[in-house]
Amino acid sequence: MNPFYSYYQSLKKVSIFWLIFYCTLMVTFPLKAGEINLKLAKNKQEQLLCKAEVKNNIDKILNQNELKRSHWGILVKTLDNQSTLYNLNAQKNFIPASNVKLLTTAAALIKYGSKYQVQTPIYAQGLSPNLTTLKVVGQGDPTLTSQQLETLAQQLKNQKIQRIDTLIVEDNSLENKSINPTWEWEDIQFYYATAVNRLILNENAVILTLNPQTIGEQLKLEWSDPIAAKQWQIDNKTITERENTPDTVSINRNFEKPLLTIIGSLAINSKPDIFGMTVVNPGKYFLNSLEFYLKKEGIKVNNSEVVYGESRINNLVKITEIKSEPLQDIITKTNQESNNLYAESLLNLLKNENSENSNIEQLKETLTDLGLDANLYQLKDGSGLSRHNLVTPETLVNLLILMTKTPEASIYRNSLAMGGVNGTLKNRFKDTIIERKIQAKTGTLSGNSSLSGYINPPNYPPLAFSIIVNQSDLPASQLRQFIDEIVINLGKLKQC
Repeated sequence: MNPFYSYYQSLKKVSIFWLIFYCTLMVTFPLKAGEINLKLAKNKQEQLLCKAEVKNNIDKILNQNELKRSHWGILVKTLDNQSTLYNLNAQKNFIPASNVKLLTTAAALIKYGSKYQVQTPIYAQGLSPNLTTLKVVGQGDPTLTSQQLETLAQQLKNQKIQRIDTLIVEDNSLENKSINPTWEWEDIQFYYATAVNRLILNENAVILTLNPQTIGEQLKLEWSDPIAAKQWQIDNKTITERENTPDTVSINRNFEKPLLTIIGSLAINSKPDIFGMTVVNPGKYFLNSLEFYLKKEGIKVNNSEVVYGESRINNLVKITEIKSEPLQDIITKTNQESNNLYAESLLNLLKNENSENSNIEQLKETLTDLGLDANLYQLKDGSGLSRHNLVTPETLVNLLILMTKTPEASIYRNSLAMGGVNGTLKNRFKDTIIERKIQAKTGTLSGNSSLSGYINPPNYPPLAFSIIVNQSDLPASQLRQFIDEIVINLGKLKQC
């Protein structure tokens, strides 16, 4: 008998055995539908597409019935020769949401460089053991924490300081102007829309945790910081319900006074409900926190105040300073985590005290020098919370391309979230052809979603892109799915 035929017959028997085994296994332990879809999606992603096919696929996505009432703007260009691969309303204005952070972080990086650190100076008058005056001058450092204030108090103790007659914390921002008037009022009690001033501590936010108690009792409220908690009045109208009832807790703010009305219920077996809340008065919070740590170290403070503007006291000597994290880290947190406070702090840093121009005008001047047309975008903030911001997809793509030609190009790009890896893209693009090959900035407001950044298709030159959708009646999660589908198609590009 032919030995190759004998080998074939034995191989066939083995193959049939494994086929039967596999089918038995599938009947006994069937794959979930999501797992099957994932395998099909991964196989489908291997089917690379020519430029015309990608365009047709994107058109089909946008022509679906669910999207007929949505307004889309898309621009895709190659980084090497800036040839356009896809253009839809690229020169129209859109509300960009947090894609504004691309502009803010770019301007800050160009103006200051990646190694820049915000320095908060500490001045004193008098000699140990008693200081006549201790003054902290806020510079808008968004990274400053309670731990650094505790360290400052310990340093003073080590210098044998026992008493401070007057403690001053100086906040050069206007007391009642730290909330952007174009933000949504329903947002400003929460951590993502907190006041942005020159004396920032713990990101001007505090965590409120609601815990179920015995059925029929109010939920128990716990604050992460009792100093910040004292600034809020609470009207607790909550109740603990029986097992497995839905979570109906909501928080409403009274804008005439710092009063939070908390209503709704949690099931007795539910996990705690956690809310990030804003600090009502950041300057006062900074002062009270510093007083707390001074007292903890045995240093007595006779008088204290927050000064809004410049306090003119002679014969003060700088004794130390608190340094922020490097700008590279600040920009990375701003873009990867979409941190609004960080973005607004960066915008304020752009303000030149010797110039009459506003911080936004300073941003535009910086980016105009880079080569970006200032007439193609209008900003009201640096974070994207404002619905008054208007940006074209063309502006964002041009910015992304221009930034690749700067000395800080890699730092800027690496500040963006990476698909399937970190930041706001950690759970997007996993197990797709562009996992780890897309770095981009997300943006979300009700009815609006955006994604702009860089893609390295495995079989095509690198791309810069911007996708913005406005005026949609779909939830953000569904809009993101359509955007991701478009981006995955771009990842399938091949030379042909």
